Amino acid sequence: MAASQPMTVPRFRERKGGEKIAMVTAYDYVTAALVDEAGIDAILVGDSLAMVVQGHHTTLPVTLDEMVYHAEMVARAVHRALVVVDLPFPTYFANPQSAIDAAARVLKETRCQAVKLEGGAEQAPTIEALTRAGIPVMGHVGLRPQSVHQMGGYRVQRDRERLEEDARAAEQAGAFSVVLECVPRDAAAHITEVLSIPTIGIGAGPDCDGQVLVLHDLIGLTREKPPRFVKAYANVSDTIRQAVQTYCDEVRSSAFPDDRRCYE
Repeated sequence: MAASQPMTVPRFRERKGGEKIAMVTAYDYVTAALVDEAGIDAILVGDSLAMVVQGHHTTLPVTLDEMVYHAEMVARAVHRALVVVDLPFPTYFANPQSAIDAAARVLKETRCQAVKLEGGAEQAPTIEALTRAGIPVMGHVGLRPQSVHQMGGYRVQRDRERLEEDARAAEQAGAFSVVLECVPRDAAAHITEVLSIPTIGIGAGPDCDGQVLVLHDLIGLTREKPPRFVKAYANVSDTIRQAVQTYCDEVRSSAFPDDRRCYE
């Protein structure tokens, strides 16, 4: 179990090269409370909720209103972890001011401490504008799910020169950390070595400063086969299915409710 001291952006950044950072997604009050109690360092309210919670095929449909709704639930449950919220497509693509407006709303209406946005060199002016406005930013390079159509699907990103350029640009613009998604292990190790901010890997090998997984993948609460980089630490889908099947059987046989669950 991790220490009880609350995680802040400066503390998160100070973990660079030290104890590995454990991060996971959460989208509601109960799961956020559970992972926080379990000692997670950081929680990402990811736009992945479009796929995991809403059942869409990409992250694109989720709105800013929906991100704020879920982030408020998550942040209300958390006492120790750093809470980071994805800026959804296309809130930060028009210009830096649109990003500031969206991020400011997220911070004002929830209790989160930072936002995350996808992109490296092309988003450097936006990252810089956000940090100048006092809004902590986590970058995201490699596979960028919001650009899935442009990238031709969910695939490993192998342009090492572009990956390093994007990661360096995010750092120089003021990002306090950067996610590396679906990149070769050696490329992620090199980027981790040359950056002065923590790298958080997802499908990027063990040499990053930390790791992030979608909670539903981690606990086996999924409908689809998870990506290769996922390790399921439980099989909650089978547990839920079996529990509900048993409940159905007991209701139909009048075994539930029994005398202990009745009022006189």
